[in-house]
Order: sequence, then C-alpha cells, then structure tokens
Amino acid sequence: MIKRREFLKKSIIGAAGISMGSMGFTAKSYASIMGANERINVAVIGIRNQGTVHINSFCGLKDSHHVQVKTLCDTDELLFAPAAKIVTQKTGVEPITEWDLHRVLDDKDIHAVSIATPNHWHALATIWACQAGKHVYVEKPASHNIWEGRKMVEAARKYNVRVQVGLNNRSSENVIEAIQFLHDGGIGEVFMARALCFKARDSYGMAKDSLPPATFHYDRWLGPAPYRPYNEKRSHYRWHWYWDTGNGDTGNTGPHQLDLARWGMNKNEHPVSVYSAGGMYGLHQEDGSVNTPTPGKMVYGGVETYGRDKTTQETPNTQTATFKYRDGKMLEFETRGRYTNHEGSRGQEVGNIFYGTEGWLEIGGSNWKAFREREREPFAGSKEGTRDREGNHWSNFIDAVRSGRDQDLHSDIREGFYSTTLPHLANISYRLGRQLKFMGDYEKFANDPEADTMLTRVYRTPYVVPDVV
Repeated sequence: MIKRREFLKKSIIGAAGISMGSMGFTAKSYASIMGANERINVAVIGIRNQGTVHINSFCGLKDSHHVQVKTLCDTDELLFAPAAKIVTQKTGVEPITEWDLHRVLDDKDIHAVSIATPNHWHALATIWACQAGKHVYVEKPASHNIWEGRKMVEAARKYNVRVQVGLNNRSSENVIEAIQFLHDGGIGEVFMARALCFKARDSYGMAKDSLPPATFHYDRWLGPAPYRPYNEKRSHYRWHWYWDTGNGDTGNTGPHQLDLARWGMNKNEHPVSVYSAGGMYGLHQEDGSVNTPTPGKMVYGGVETYGRDKTTQETPNTQTATFKYRDGKMLEFETRGRYTNHEGSRGQEVGNIFYGTEGWLEIGGSNWKAFREREREPFAGSKEGTRDREGNHWSNFIDAVRSGRDQDLHSDIREGFYSTTLPHLANISYRLGRQLKFMGDYEKFANDPEADTMLTRVYRTPYVVPDVV
C-alpha cells in the first residue's frame, strides 16, 4: 500500500491532496496547482440505477467544469455497454470499463471517484479511494454501519481529500433558504422535526438460490458482507431489503429526510436516545410455491414486485423512530410502505415538517411553506415551479475539489456521517426491540454491550475496513 501511495503522489491531484498539509500548501496554492482549467477525470463505481444518475450528472459538467467521465466500474459486466453509450453520446469520448475496483484506484489519471454501489461497499470503497489520493462523491447512506462511518471521516482528513455525501438537498437553493428561515427564528424556537418516507413497496417475491450469471463477479460484489449463495432477490436493487447489504427504507430514502431534520434543528451532534418499532405488514406470510408468483409489475430499480406475495425481505416495511437530544428536543421519523394517508398541507409522502413555538414549516421536494400558529394559509415560502433553484450537488463537489477546501462542500463526510448515524441507530433499536441510550462523545451505547456489537460488523477477508485507516 505504501508503494502505491508513493506512486500516486506523482499525479498532480494525488500529490496535492496527500501532501498539502505536510508541505504547507494553503488552499489558494492548492487551487493554483490544480488549475481552474485543468480537466478532472472521474470514475463512476456502481453504474446501475442511481449510478446512471451519477454518470449523466458528471457528463453534464463536461463543458462548465471541465470534467470527463474516464472510467466506469461495476461487478456486473452486462451493464458496461449501455452505460458506456451514455458517456460516449454525451461527451464524445468512449470510457474505459473495469470490474476490478483496484485497477481504477491504481490509475494515476483518475482524480475523483463517484460511488453508487450497494450500501455495504460505501465505506471500504471510500477509504481505499482516500488512501489512493482520490476525491470521493459517495451515495447516501454514507456507510453501512456507524463505526465504519467514523473511519470514513478519519480517512478523508488523514489523506486530505474532499469527500462529499450524496445528500442532494444540501445544494438546493430553496431548501437552503428554508433552513436559514428556521435558523433565523422564522417559526420561533424549533423543538421537533418530523421526517417522512411514505413509499409504496409491494412484495419483491422469493427465489431459490442459484449460480450467479457468468458476467457477474459475485464474490467481489459481496465484498465486506458474509458469504452466502447467490440469490437474485438479494441482488440488483433488492439488496436494500437485507441486513447484510442494505438498511431498508429507513436507510435508503430516510437519510435524505433525516439529514434535513437534523439540519433544520441545527443539531451538530448525536442524539442521546432512540426508540424504533415496526414490522412487515400487509403481505402474505403463508408458504407458497415460488414458481407461481403473482404476475410481476416493473417498478423503480428495474425490478419486479408481486403484490402481496410472500417475500424473503428482512427489513421492515413499516417503521417509526423517535430520537431525543441532550436539550430534550425531538426528531421523529416514519417509514410507511403500505397504504397510507399523507401529511402536511401539500399531501406529502416524502418530506419534512418542523414544529416551532410560533408556527410550523414543511419542506416537500425543493419547495417549502411556513404557517403562523394555527393559520391555514402560509405566510412565507418558496415560489412554485422554481426547479432552477434545486442546485447541483455534483458541481459543488467539483468546485470543492478545485478549491481544496472541505468547508466548500455542501455535504462534507462529517455532515453525512452525523445524518447517516440516525437511521443506523433506529435500525439497531428496531432489531433489538428496545429503547437505547447513546453516548455521542464516545459513539457507544450506555452499558449495553449487545447494542455495541451492532455498531460494526464482522468483515470478510480481504474486504476489511481497518481500525487504522
């Protein structure tokens, strides 16, 4: 590893990122080393589904920010052709394709990586990239568990690279405006926030274990997760609903809303307690033949669902969580995957509601409204149809890479870590079935060794997140 780092130091951005502190570079001199017009080569790691959003977003910065998507990396080689076509059509340059992440990180011409892998790979891929002197954009949740999230923060600081978490609301001008309104006392003192994740989720069905497709590097895809036989229901997109690889909807869509809730409450700390409950509701649980499912319906993620059929899904489809902070203020979160009403004046399914001593405020998408006391008409808010104010989280990342300043990132890894800890705390409480006391200064539970074991995981060699990054 040391030899590889020394080799990578010879690259312009790798050298600036690793050596800046030890050689006494200022942010200004670092920016001049990189050059405002120097091309930034990006590798996208994980190119299915959300990965295509990353590809399109960085391709869209080709002219404005002099960015080139140089390499596409995925363990499923069937995804290479359609993804490479996007890059070629949008930039005129055919990208390199790799299934081996190490080959991407060994490429001295790659300056930054964009990670859209399953959750269980986020931390290790980020840490390896930091060690290789690459800047990182990583999808939410930042990590698969709390301990490895802290290691990501340590790696970013140690190797002096920019690490942005994909909490895109942080770059929305309308949302920034709403948060500033809250912080300025627009509805008085905010004492509670409520985060909503009401997403329809039918059964993803069942399947027998089988051999992985010949083009799918399954062992590499498993990476840090325990080994188990390949099963298509645990693979593409459906990995979200199994504890080995995902974190359920609380850790899928939840991080966006939990981040906004924490941000709006101005809580730059961990909560002191959490209680979460829920379960799997509204789906058939009786045994049935996996060969005769309800006719499938194609849904988001490019997979099929099967009505109320039995499923092997492990994570809950209905879950509530309550967090309490040291000063007594509260944060609530709710996941509803079955039939439900909406909340707020806009009939929101995904969003946030803030409660203050003088009124309440709602954020839905990139728009917001504030209501005084019990009045039914808003007295402040964003203008309707202002999509041009949604911001660009990817361009913010590139701007910070050029400036060399963590504070220029809208969602630096430290912010992403604090917000990602919330769904992890909720899931630990849910799985243990009890309220938990959390000591934020130590990032451990109070006199609860059983809960402490769930702060991390047993890593499968050689895919181990190290104690010392």
